[in-house]
Amino acid sequence: MTESSSTTPQLATAGPLYWIGTAASVFLGAVYLLATWGKALTPDAFTEQIRLEGLDFLLPASVVVMIAFAIEGAVALALLTNLRRLWVLVPTTLLTLFFIGLNFRVWWETSRGLREESASCGCFGSLVERTPGEALACDLVILGLPTVLIWLGRPRGRRFPPLRTALVVLAAIAAPLLAWLSPGLPLDDLATKLSPGAEVSELCAGRDAERVCLDLLVPELAVGEHLVVIGDLDDEAFTDEVDRLSDHAMVARIGEATDLTVLADGTAEEHRAFFWQYAPAFTIHEVPEALLGTLYRRLPRSFRVEDGTVTETWSGLPPLAGEAGDDSEDEAT
Repeated sequence: MTESSSTTPQLATAGPLYWIGTAASVFLGAVYLLATWGKALTPDAFTEQIRLEGLDFLLPASVVVMIAFAIEGAVALALLTNLRRLWVLVPTTLLTLFFIGLNFRVWWETSRGLREESASCGCFGSLVERTPGEALACDLVILGLPTVLIWLGRPRGRRFPPLRTALVVLAAIAAPLLAWLSPGLPLDDLATKLSPGAEVSELCAGRDAERVCLDLLVPELAVGEHLVVIGDLDDEAFTDEVDRLSDHAMVARIGEATDLTVLADGTAEEHRAFFWQYAPAFTIHEVPEALLGTLYRRLPRSFRVEDGTVTETWSGLPPLAGEAGDDSEDEAT
Protein backbone atom coordinates (compact mmCIF):
# COMPACT_ATOMS: atom_id res chain seq x y z
CA MET A 1 0.00 0.00 0.00
CA THR A 2 1.40 3.38 -0.95
CA GLU A 3 1.84 6.25 1.48
CA SER A 4 -0.91 8.34 -0.15
CA SER A 5 -3.50 5.58 -0.07
CA SER A 6 -2.77 4.75 3.55
CA THR A 7 -3.46 8.33 4.64
CA THR A 8 -6.66 8.86 2.61
CA PRO A 9 -9.03 7.35 5.24
CA GLN A 10 -7.34 9.40 7.95
CA LEU A 11 -7.84 12.65 6.00
CA ALA A 12 -11.44 11.77 5.22
CA THR A 13 -12.30 11.46 8.93
CA ALA A 14 -9.87 14.11 10.22
CA GLY A 15 -11.30 16.35 12.91
CA PRO A 16 -10.46 19.89 14.04
CA LEU A 17 -7.53 18.76 16.20
CA TYR A 18 -5.88 17.14 13.20
CA TRP A 19 -6.08 20.35 11.16
CA ILE A 20 -4.89 22.49 14.08
CA GLY A 21 -1.92 20.18 14.55
CA THR A 22 -1.20 20.13 10.82
CA ALA A 23 -1.31 23.94 10.53
CA ALA A 24 0.98 24.27 13.54
CA SER A 25 3.36 21.69 12.04
CA VAL A 26 3.63 23.51 8.71
CA PHE A 27 4.05 26.88 10.43
CA LEU A 28 6.73 25.62 12.82
CA GLY A 29 8.50 23.82 9.98
CA ALA A 30 8.60 27.08 7.99
CA VAL A 31 10.02 28.93 11.01
CA TYR A 32 12.78 26.34 11.49
CA LEU A 33 13.52 26.33 7.75
CA LEU A 34 13.86 30.13 7.77
CA ALA A 35 16.10 29.94 10.84
CA THR A 36 18.28 27.30 9.17
CA TRP A 37 18.59 29.37 6.00
CA GLY A 38 19.44 32.55 7.91
CA LYS A 39 22.21 30.91 9.90
CA ALA A 40 23.55 28.97 6.89
CA LEU A 41 24.17 32.26 5.09
CA THR A 42 26.45 33.39 7.94
CA PRO A 43 27.95 30.21 9.43
CA ASP A 44 30.96 32.04 10.85
CA ALA A 45 28.69 34.27 12.92
CA PHE A 46 26.75 31.23 14.12
CA THR A 47 29.99 29.50 15.09
CA GLU A 48 31.01 32.54 17.12
CA GLN A 49 27.59 32.50 18.81
CA ILE A 50 28.15 28.86 19.78
CA ARG A 51 31.47 29.82 21.41
CA LEU A 52 29.89 32.82 23.15
CA GLU A 53 27.19 30.64 24.68
CA GLY A 54 29.72 28.03 25.78
CA LEU A 55 28.10 25.24 23.76
CA ASP A 56 31.41 23.84 22.52
CA PHE A 57 32.36 22.21 25.82
CA LEU A 58 32.31 18.67 24.37
CA LEU A 59 33.02 19.18 20.68
CA PRO A 60 34.67 21.97 18.65
CA ALA A 61 32.30 24.81 17.76
CA SER A 62 32.57 24.00 14.06
CA VAL A 63 31.36 20.44 14.69
CA VAL A 64 28.54 21.61 16.95
CA VAL A 65 27.42 23.99 14.21
CA MET A 66 27.21 21.24 11.59
CA ILE A 67 25.28 18.95 13.94
CA ALA A 68 22.88 21.80 14.71
CA PHE A 69 22.29 22.43 11.01
CA ALA A 70 21.59 18.74 10.38
CA ILE A 71 19.06 18.51 13.24
CA GLU A 72 17.33 21.79 12.46
CA GLY A 73 17.13 21.07 8.73
CA ALA A 74 15.72 17.59 9.34
CA VAL A 75 13.13 18.88 11.83
CA ALA A 76 12.07 21.63 9.41
CA LEU A 77 11.38 19.22 6.53
CA ALA A 78 9.65 16.68 8.76
CA LEU A 79 7.27 19.31 10.09
CA LEU A 80 6.63 20.86 6.69
CA THR A 81 5.53 17.47 5.38
CA ASN A 82 3.38 16.87 8.50
CA LEU A 83 5.49 13.88 9.51
CA ARG A 84 4.28 14.08 13.10
CA ARG A 85 5.63 10.81 14.44
CA LEU A 86 7.16 10.47 17.89
CA TRP A 87 10.67 10.31 16.44
CA VAL A 88 10.03 13.79 15.01
CA LEU A 89 7.92 15.37 17.77
CA VAL A 90 10.26 14.49 20.63
CA PRO A 91 13.42 16.07 19.12
CA THR A 92 11.34 19.03 17.91
CA THR A 93 10.06 19.65 21.42
CA LEU A 94 13.56 19.32 22.88
CA LEU A 95 14.94 21.71 20.25
CA THR A 96 12.28 24.29 21.02
CA LEU A 97 12.90 23.98 24.77
CA PHE A 98 16.61 24.41 24.11
CA PHE A 99 16.14 27.64 22.15
CA ILE A 100 13.70 29.06 24.69
CA GLY A 101 15.99 28.07 27.55
CA LEU A 102 18.99 29.63 25.83
CA ASN A 103 17.16 32.92 25.26
CA PHE A 104 15.86 32.86 28.83
CA ARG A 105 19.42 32.56 30.10
CA VAL A 106 20.56 35.47 27.91
CA TRP A 107 17.62 37.60 29.06
CA TRP A 108 18.28 36.73 32.72
CA GLU A 109 21.96 37.65 32.47
CA THR A 110 21.40 40.90 30.59
CA SER A 111 18.63 42.01 32.94
CA ARG A 112 21.14 41.72 35.78
CA GLY A 113 24.00 43.41 33.98
CA LEU A 114 26.00 40.22 33.50
CA ARG A 115 25.96 40.55 29.71
CA GLU A 116 25.72 43.38 27.21
CA GLU A 117 22.17 44.51 26.45
CA SER A 118 22.73 43.99 22.72
CA ALA A 119 23.32 40.27 23.17
CA SER A 120 20.72 37.86 21.79
CA CYS A 121 20.62 34.41 20.30
CA GLY A 122 21.44 34.41 16.60
CA CYS A 123 18.79 31.78 15.92
CA PHE A 124 17.64 33.54 12.76
CA GLY A 125 20.99 34.76 11.53
CA SER A 126 22.72 38.09 11.93
CA LEU A 127 20.16 40.15 10.03
CA VAL A 128 17.42 39.83 12.64
CA GLU A 129 18.09 42.34 15.42
CA ARG A 130 16.34 41.45 18.66
CA THR A 131 16.89 42.43 22.25
CA PRO A 132 17.11 39.50 24.69
CA GLY A 133 13.59 40.23 25.93
CA GLU A 134 12.20 40.35 22.39
CA ALA A 135 14.00 37.14 21.47
CA LEU A 136 12.50 35.33 24.46
CA ALA A 137 8.97 36.62 23.84
CA CYS A 138 9.24 35.86 20.13
CA ASP A 139 10.38 32.29 20.70
CA LEU A 140 7.60 31.65 23.21
CA VAL A 141 5.04 32.68 20.59
CA ILE A 142 6.40 31.39 17.28
CA LEU A 143 8.19 28.31 18.66
CA GLY A 144 6.62 27.42 21.99
CA LEU A 145 2.93 27.65 21.09
CA PRO A 146 3.17 25.72 17.78
CA THR A 147 5.29 23.06 19.48
CA VAL A 148 2.44 22.40 21.90
CA LEU A 149 -0.13 22.32 19.09
CA ILE A 150 1.76 19.87 16.85
CA TRP A 151 0.97 17.11 19.37
CA LEU A 152 -2.76 17.52 18.68
CA GLY A 153 -4.54 15.13 16.30
CA ARG A 154 -1.44 13.20 15.31
CA PRO A 155 -2.05 11.30 12.04
CA ARG A 156 -1.77 7.55 12.03
CA GLY A 157 0.26 5.60 9.55
CA ARG A 158 3.67 4.13 8.96
CA ARG A 159 6.33 5.22 11.41
CA PHE A 160 8.81 5.90 8.60
CA PRO A 161 6.90 6.78 5.38
CA PRO A 162 9.51 6.20 2.65
CA LEU A 163 9.16 9.43 0.65
CA ARG A 164 8.92 11.84 3.56
CA THR A 165 11.60 10.04 5.54
CA ALA A 166 13.91 10.29 2.54
CA LEU A 167 13.25 14.05 2.38
CA VAL A 168 14.13 14.39 6.06
CA VAL A 169 17.40 12.52 5.55
CA LEU A 170 18.16 14.69 2.52
CA ALA A 171 17.53 17.84 4.54
CA ALA A 172 19.83 16.59 7.30
CA ILE A 173 22.60 16.30 4.70
CA ALA A 174 21.79 19.41 2.65
CA ALA A 175 21.61 21.90 5.54
CA PRO A 176 25.18 21.42 6.86
CA LEU A 177 26.45 21.11 3.28
CA LEU A 178 24.93 24.50 2.44
CA ALA A 179 26.48 26.02 5.56
CA TRP A 180 29.88 24.56 4.64
CA LEU A 181 29.76 25.84 1.06
CA SER A 182 28.04 29.13 1.87
CA PRO A 183 31.12 31.34 2.51
CA GLY A 184 32.41 30.58 -0.99
CA LEU A 185 29.09 31.18 -2.74
CA PRO A 186 28.05 34.62 -4.09
CA LEU A 187 25.39 35.11 -1.43
CA ASP A 188 26.64 38.28 0.27
CA ASP A 189 23.80 40.42 -1.09
CA LEU A 190 21.28 37.99 0.42
CA ALA A 191 23.11 37.47 3.69
CA THR A 192 23.82 41.11 4.56
CA LYS A 193 22.11 44.48 4.52
CA LEU A 194 24.53 45.62 1.85
CA SER A 195 23.19 45.05 -1.68
CA PRO A 196 22.61 47.10 -4.84
CA GLY A 197 19.77 49.55 -4.28
CA ALA A 198 20.32 49.91 -0.53
CA GLU A 199 20.33 53.46 0.82
CA VAL A 200 23.33 54.39 2.95
CA SER A 201 20.97 56.18 5.35
CA GLU A 202 19.19 52.86 5.97
CA LEU A 203 22.34 50.90 6.84
CA CYS A 204 21.94 51.07 10.61
CA ALA A 205 22.34 49.02 13.77
CA GLY A 206 21.18 49.39 17.34
CA ARG A 207 18.14 51.09 18.78
CA ASP A 208 17.09 54.37 20.32
CA ALA A 209 20.06 56.29 21.73
CA GLU A 210 22.47 53.53 20.68
CA ARG A 211 21.30 53.49 17.04
CA VAL A 212 24.06 54.27 14.58
CA CYS A 213 23.74 54.72 10.81
CA LEU A 214 26.40 54.80 8.13
CA ASP A 215 25.31 58.15 6.67
CA LEU A 216 26.00 59.84 10.02
CA LEU A 217 29.43 58.24 10.39
CA VAL A 218 30.47 58.89 6.78
CA PRO A 219 28.33 61.85 5.62
CA GLU A 220 30.30 62.38 2.40
CA LEU A 221 28.74 59.21 0.94
CA ALA A 222 25.47 61.12 0.48
CA VAL A 223 26.86 63.08 -2.47
CA GLY A 224 28.90 61.99 -5.46
CA GLU A 225 30.45 58.66 -6.41
CA HIS A 226 32.59 56.65 -3.99
CA LEU A 227 34.30 53.29 -3.72
CA VAL A 228 34.08 51.95 -0.18
CA VAL A 229 36.16 49.10 1.22
CA ILE A 230 35.31 47.37 4.50
CA GLY A 231 38.51 46.01 5.99
CA ASP A 232 40.17 44.66 9.11
CA LEU A 233 43.22 46.75 9.95
CA ASP A 234 44.82 43.75 11.70
CA ASP A 235 44.24 41.34 8.83
CA GLU A 236 47.31 40.58 6.74
CA ALA A 237 45.10 40.06 3.69
CA PHE A 238 44.09 43.73 4.01
CA THR A 239 47.45 45.23 4.99
CA ASP A 240 49.05 43.53 1.97
CA GLU A 241 46.74 45.62 -0.23
CA VAL A 242 47.46 49.01 1.38
CA ASP A 243 49.86 50.06 -1.39
CA ARG A 244 47.32 49.27 -4.13
CA LEU A 245 44.60 51.12 -2.29
CA SER A 246 46.90 54.09 -1.67
CA ASP A 247 47.86 54.22 -5.37
CA HIS A 248 44.18 54.40 -6.28
CA ALA A 249 43.56 57.11 -3.68
CA MET A 250 46.39 59.22 -5.12
CA VAL A 251 44.92 58.94 -8.61
CA ALA A 252 41.49 59.83 -7.21
CA ARG A 253 42.87 63.02 -5.69
CA ILE A 254 43.66 64.43 -9.12
CA GLY A 255 40.21 63.53 -10.36
CA GLU A 256 41.14 60.57 -12.53
CA ALA A 257 39.51 57.84 -10.41
CA THR A 258 36.60 57.35 -8.06
CA ASP A 259 37.10 58.54 -4.51
CA LEU A 260 38.13 55.72 -2.13
CA THR A 261 37.05 55.33 1.50
CA VAL A 262 37.88 52.54 3.96
CA LEU A 263 35.60 51.52 6.82
CA ALA A 264 37.09 49.66 9.78
CA ASP A 265 36.32 48.87 13.39
CA GLY A 266 38.79 49.77 16.09
CA THR A 267 39.68 52.51 18.51
CA ALA A 268 41.19 55.87 17.58
CA GLU A 269 44.51 54.65 18.97
CA GLU A 270 44.45 51.56 16.73
CA HIS A 271 43.68 53.72 13.71
CA ARG A 272 46.57 56.06 14.53
CA ALA A 273 48.94 53.09 14.93
CA PHE A 274 47.84 51.78 11.54
CA PHE A 275 48.45 55.20 9.98
CA TRP A 276 51.97 55.53 11.36
CA GLN A 277 52.88 52.00 10.35
CA TYR A 278 51.47 51.95 6.81
CA ALA A 279 51.02 55.67 5.91
CA PRO A 280 47.88 55.07 3.82
CA ALA A 281 46.85 57.71 1.28
CA PHE A 282 43.17 56.85 1.72
CA THR A 283 40.77 57.96 4.43
CA ILE A 284 39.81 55.50 7.16
CA HIS A 285 36.51 55.94 8.98
CA GLU A 286 35.90 54.27 12.31
CA VAL A 287 32.65 52.27 12.20
CA PRO A 288 31.61 50.01 15.10
CA GLU A 289 31.47 46.28 14.48
CA ALA A 290 27.80 46.26 15.49
CA LEU A 291 27.10 48.02 12.18
CA LEU A 292 29.92 46.64 10.06
CA GLY A 293 28.97 43.08 10.99
CA THR A 294 25.66 43.47 9.14
CA LEU A 295 27.43 44.48 5.91
CA TYR A 296 29.79 41.56 5.28
CA ARG A 297 30.39 37.86 5.79
CA ARG A 298 34.12 37.88 5.10
CA LEU A 299 36.58 40.73 4.73
CA PRO A 300 37.46 42.64 2.76
CA ARG A 301 34.16 43.53 1.09
CA SER A 302 33.59 46.54 -1.13
CA PHE A 303 30.81 48.55 -2.69
CA ARG A 304 30.16 51.55 -4.92
CA VAL A 305 27.93 54.41 -3.77
CA GLU A 306 26.36 57.04 -5.98
CA ASP A 307 24.58 59.92 -4.22
CA GLY A 308 23.85 57.82 -1.15
CA THR A 309 22.68 54.68 -2.98
CA VAL A 310 24.65 51.44 -3.26
CA THR A 311 24.97 50.56 -6.95
CA GLU A 312 27.45 47.68 -6.96
CA THR A 313 29.10 45.29 -4.50
CA TRP A 314 32.18 43.05 -4.55
CA SER A 315 33.49 40.18 -2.47
CA GLY A 316 37.00 41.46 -1.97
CA LEU A 317 38.49 44.67 -3.33
CA PRO A 318 36.76 46.65 -6.08
CA PRO A 319 38.38 47.35 -9.48
CA LEU A 320 41.04 49.95 -8.69
CA ALA A 321 42.68 52.62 -10.83
CA GLY A 322 44.43 50.99 -13.79
CA GLU A 323 42.68 47.68 -13.10
CA ALA A 324 39.13 48.43 -14.29
CA GLY A 325 39.39 45.84 -17.04
CA ASP A 326 40.77 43.20 -14.68
CA ASP A 327 38.37 42.29 -11.87
CA SER A 328 40.41 39.10 -11.28
CA GLU A 329 38.51 36.89 -8.84
CA ASP A 330 36.23 39.57 -7.39
CA GLU A 331 32.61 39.01 -8.29
CA ALA A 332 30.53 42.11 -8.80
CA THR A 333 26.85 41.84 -8.02
